[in-house]
Amino acid sequence: MHKETDLKLERIDGRLSLVKQDTVFYGDFTKLKKRLTHANLTHEMPVKACRIKNKQMPVSVLDATAGMGEDALLLAAFGFNVTLYERDETIYKLLSDTIERAKEDADLLKAVSRMTLFYEDSIKAMRELKEKPDVVYLDPMFPLRTKSGLVKKKFQLIHELEKPCEDENELLEAALSAALVRVVIKRPLKGEYLAGVKPDYSIEGSTIRYDCINR
Repeated sequence: MHKETDLKLERIDGRLSLVKQDTVFYGDFTKLKKRLTHANLTHEMPVKACRIKNKQMPVSVLDATAGMGEDALLLAAFGFNVTLYERDETIYKLLSDTIERAKEDADLLKAVSRMTLFYEDSIKAMRELKEKPDVVYLDPMFPLRTKSGLVKKKFQLIHELEKPCEDENELLEAALSAALVRVVIKRPLKGEYLAGVKPDYSIEGSTIRYDCINR
C-alpha cells in the first residue's frame, strides 16, 4: 500500500500492477511496437528533438523524469543509449517490471537493452555526474486536462504518486549543468516554458511541443 493513498502494487497475470479499487494500471511496451520501425521512428518528435546533427549514433540521452519510459523506449529503439532516472519508488518498480518483461519479447529486446534505469533523485544525481550525456530529456509531470475516460482514469493513478513539477528551477538548472549538447523539455503545446526559460527553438505537434535549449 502506498503510504499517502489507497494505491497498492499487486502482481496480476505476471505483471506488476498499480491497483486502486477497480482500476488497474501497468506498463506495456508491446502497444508501441508499430511505432518502432526505423521509418516510423524518424518521424517521432522525441527522436527529432534529441538527434544531433553530424554526430554519429549512439548519442547518449539522460531521461531525468522517466515516468513509464515510453519516450525513452522510442529513443532507444532508434539507437540512442538512454539512462533513466525515476525518483518515485512505486513508479520505478512499475517501470523496472515493464522493462524486464520487454526483455522477453524479441521485438523489444534490442531497444530495452539500450535502457538503463536507476531509482534516483535526478536533480541530485545530475549535479554529481562524472560522465555527462549528450542530451538531457525532461518530461516533468503536468496536470491532466480531464478526468474522464478509462485511459485518463488509469493515468490518474500515476498522478497520485507524482505531482506536477514543483522544483522547475532546480530541475532545469541541474539539466543544463549536465547536458553536453542540449536539453529537451516536453511540454503541453500551450504550456508555459519550464522555469520561465525561453528555449532556442521548439518542435511542435498537435498537443505537445519539445523545447530545445542548446549548450
